[in-house]
Amino acid sequence: MNYLRGFIPWLVFAGVSSAGWQWGALAALATAVALLLADRAAGLSLEHRLLEYGTIAFFVALGILAFAQPDSALKSYGSALSMGWLALIAWVSIAVRRPFTLGFARRMAPPEVWDSPLFRRINVVLTAAWASSFTLTAIAQAAVSALGWSVAVSIAIQLAGFILPVRFTAAYPERARARFLRESGSRTDIQGGLTS
Repeated sequence: MNYLRGFIPWLVFAGVSSAGWQWGALAALATAVALLLADRAAGLSLEHRLLEYGTIAFFVALGILAFAQPDSALKSYGSALSMGWLALIAWVSIAVRRPFTLGFARRMAPPEVWDSPLFRRINVVLTAAWASSFTLTAIAQAAVSALGWSVAVSIAIQLAGFILPVRFTAAYPERARARFLRESGSRTDIQGGLTS
């Protein structure tokens, strides 16, 4: 569950925003910066941190807007904007060949696998799953806001938008490794049969 750490600022935003979206943005920004500084102090590489940098950029921009125009019409679209930004971060991280899950996966996996094609492929798939979930959740949240549906519906959508990729992330890497080992064994058997 180490990868959920990167979403703590977003959870802080959701929780503190009930006191005002500007305070939610400020608290989320402070949390994001504190987490990044803690990682740096712990000696962790800041190289694969597109999610963290994107989070800081979002909350700087949102904070400026929220303090400048506290009654902006965008206030009611905070969830949709957040999820849309997360989707953008995730899709861009795939496009630049630095899937955002790499930063978390490197904390849990030994360095000798970091450059393996399997490790990279697993992280591309995981990031794509998160990106898809963020995209669909952003669209659903925009609809909830536009139609004026209840906060309960918004919370249910938000929870689904995180729970589904969390479950996939928990299960997929082991399935991918098992499939890779099966396929490698089959190739070895075939090659052995060709050389005998």
